[in-house]
Amino acid sequence: MMRLRAGMCCLLLFACAPLATGAQVARAVPGDTDQTLRAMRDELQRSVERLRIEGLEPPYYIEYRLLDVDIRSVTASFGALITSNTTRNRLMAVDVRVGDYQLDSSNFLGAESFQGFVGSTGSVGIDRDYDSLRQDLWLATDQAYKQALDRLARKRAYIRNLARTPDIPDFSRERPLVLLNPLVEPDWTSRDWEAEARRVSAVLRNYPQLHDARVTYHLIHFTYYLMNSEGTQIRVSRSVAGIEAAASTQSPDNGMPLHHLYTAYALRPADLPPVEQVQRAVERMALELVALRSSPLAEDYLGPVLFAPQAAGALLAQLLAPSVSGARSPLSQGNFVEQLLERFGGRSEWLARMNTRVLPASVSLIDDPTAAEFRGEKLLGHYEVDDQGVRAQRVTLVDGGVLRDLLMSRRPGQHSQRSNGHARSVFLQDPQPVMSNLFFESTEAKSPEELKAQFLELCRAEGRRWCILVRAMDNPMLAAFSQEDSFQLLSEVAAGAASGDRLPLLVYRVWVEDGREELIRGARLTGLNLRALRNIVGIGNDPAVFHYFQNPAPGFAGTALNAFGSVQNGLPTSVVAPSLLLEEVEVRGARGEPRRPPLLPPPPFQ
Repeated sequence: MMRLRAGMCCLLLFACAPLATGAQVARAVPGDTDQTLRAMRDELQRSVERLRIEGLEPPYYIEYRLLDVDIRSVTASFGALITSNTTRNRLMAVDVRVGDYQLDSSNFLGAESFQGFVGSTGSVGIDRDYDSLRQDLWLATDQAYKQALDRLARKRAYIRNLARTPDIPDFSRERPLVLLNPLVEPDWTSRDWEAEARRVSAVLRNYPQLHDARVTYHLIHFTYYLMNSEGTQIRVSRSVAGIEAAASTQSPDNGMPLHHLYTAYALRPADLPPVEQVQRAVERMALELVALRSSPLAEDYLGPVLFAPQAAGALLAQLLAPSVSGARSPLSQGNFVEQLLERFGGRSEWLARMNTRVLPASVSLIDDPTAAEFRGEKLLGHYEVDDQGVRAQRVTLVDGGVLRDLLMSRRPGQHSQRSNGHARSVFLQDPQPVMSNLFFESTEAKSPEELKAQFLELCRAEGRRWCILVRAMDNPMLAAFSQEDSFQLLSEVAAGAASGDRLPLLVYRVWVEDGREELIRGARLTGLNLRALRNIVGIGNDPAVFHYFQNPAPGFAGTALNAFGSVQNGLPTSVVAPSLLLEEVEVRGARGEPRRPPLLPPPPFQ
């Protein structure tokens, strides 16, 4: 049975009135024997035709979503297998809306709770049994309808007390879409994942300076179903795979905690890099981390900073994620939504800046989920249809430095009342308009040599002996080795998110006299917010692909923390970005009290 969020009486009162004018349910495709589709279709048809409570409004929209997911996870440390798990689960979400497209039961948070905002969700049986699934759908639809009636009544009462009635519709009308791709089963047998995890992590046995280390292989395959009363019917199978490695240590002089990361992602397990390549990359990670232990401490600095392509992509992911979304906040009886956005830096600075300059005049910013690759490298954010059944669309966000559009779901916003196919979610959470494949382009790009020369010239003009180069940005969530570490890192990052604190991973001094690079530790970028991108003074012609996973969890989604996700809980995303030169960035040097390193050295490996 489905595990619902809140227990309610499950007595359905049926009448013969239709759901709403024009409501329809897609017909079965001849020859398709998928019992999941059949159960969803039959129960949706029954609810469309008969679901109502006498004397109250019937639903005008019903939506069923189901996720059939298989997960393989293997973790090893210093050559030993730590965990090896294979799990299968089926999740379901039901959305029932009462009212009409202009004003319905969605987009409202009462003062007492968040309950009901995303409908009735839970897990269902994994056997793909027709009768069991229909039973779960029946119960969930009943609960969602009753919640919708109650929520709409409270919403209308709240609106009556407002000085100005909202005039933006609650839901957009979109063309129904039928896309039933063939069912695909996961193929995880092409490689021995446990053996690979052991081999890769064993490389780190050669570095006794490391305190902790792990290598995790994630393999995820899922089939996504969507069916609604408008006639949309979707079935798509997707997969994603990733290798996430992390290591930690402390500096010998003041016990400063240090860590380093390596990640590799692909849309198919077979496309992950071969084990020999991963071994070399993880060994390079270890060498850089050992070098960090004895590197000089960062000093306070205010001046030019050059971001290498991978660091630039990560920086854009952090800065742009909250601002390229056109989503509007729900009506709220309390101020907790506003407080949440303020705390985590999630308020979009671009919502009120349509048709004004937001980036340098040479820059275009495009988000394109229809793009499958860039210069032969496959992009993670590619998809055919979004999680609300709308075809993926290429969107030009910024043209010539001027903001022209934002990413939209079926929740209309201030500037647009139609979706552009960017509603995405993880594990059937409420779909939000988020990035997919983001392209940062310029008509005035320079070669890496020209850009570095410009960088050094800026340093000389300010009379500096050295300036700052950032080669990699941090993802603190991947560096947490325990739940306690996660909470500590989250609190530290969240505290500075709204004020523009950013965490670099690999930072170098570049000496002006000879261009020599010197690794430093303990640096933190401060005050680096979206407005800083208007002060980009140099752009390279060396674009590279930065792959990452957006974190859609509450408190992360739509904020600067959105960039800190993992393959196991995030949305696959790619950013194509070149080197970026910013004229003035504040870098805060190392802070904090010294910490004691372990009293004894690590035990030797046998």
